[in-house]
Amino acid sequence: MILFGNSKFFALIFIFLLSTKVIALENKIILKVNNEIITSMDVKKEINYLKVFNKNINKLKSDEIFLIAKKNLLKEKIKQNEILKYVKEIKVDKKYHDLYIKSTYKKLGFNSEYDFFKYINENNLPIDIIKKKISTQYLWNQLIVSKFANKININEEKLKDKIIKRKNQNIKSFLLSEILFNISKNENLKSKYEEIKKNIYKNGFENAVLMHSLSETNNDNGKLGWIKEDVLSDKILNSLKNTKIGEITKPITVPGGFLILKIQKIKSEEIKLNVERELKTLIKLETNKQLEQRSNIYFNRIKKNNIINEL
Repeated sequence: MILFGNSKFFALIFIFLLSTKVIALENKIILKVNNEIITSMDVKKEINYLKVFNKNINKLKSDEIFLIAKKNLLKEKIKQNEILKYVKEIKVDKKYHDLYIKSTYKKLGFNSEYDFFKYINENNLPIDIIKKKISTQYLWNQLIVSKFANKININEEKLKDKIIKRKNQNIKSFLLSEILFNISKNENLKSKYEEIKKNIYKNGFENAVLMHSLSETNNDNGKLGWIKEDVLSDKILNSLKNTKIGEITKPITVPGGFLILKIQKIKSEEIKLNVERELKTLIKLETNKQLEQRSNIYFNRIKKNNIINEL
């Protein structure tokens, strides 16, 4: 009979069904955010993304990397759900992708886009994942600007006075990295700080950023770059003055959470300032700082409105 006449055919069908069942078993639902799911395959892809862009992450245990990936996907999903209340799809113009990719491959030390794409292809990272992340972050930033730009409060006269007082004097600058964190109802600040310090000692500051930081700088190892002392608040500046190069500050209370800063380097130089140009720079920095604070506060608020189930 034809039904039983081709044993090879049925063997192939059996193998196909078996492999399909294994794949299905592997791809488990990890989280539900409202009516949407995050699966183990999503987490696996996110882990691959993290490893491509954060080489130090391999120092962590596999379960720690898993938790970081899950946290990132949850944050991304909440942002996407909020963005989709205002736009039809998570998509932006190609020019924004190109600008972000250019800045990214330069940070990673690649000389060209070709070398960067070759690198991500070798690491089996689809470009669509990168594009989706770029689009999500860009649209989220636009949403925050549209909601809070008119609530930014900057005292230009105060900033100008700071510049004039320091004109043609030695100005100290700090090369800083940050961890911005919150504490849950079951935690206290002291124990959370000790936990972060242990993670820094054990796994390095960059990995502690991935594990704990809520700031958007966690995509860049927490790097803030060179910050002049006249940009910093008195509270932050006083904390830095009591911290040595290579060390971290104690937690500093800021809008949206608590801030730990690491001093990478310090330099002091005489700068002949153009007051108007410097004022524009300070206004931009202060605007970005206030918008990020608003972003963190807004995210924490909308997170409470999402139904999150861990499975």
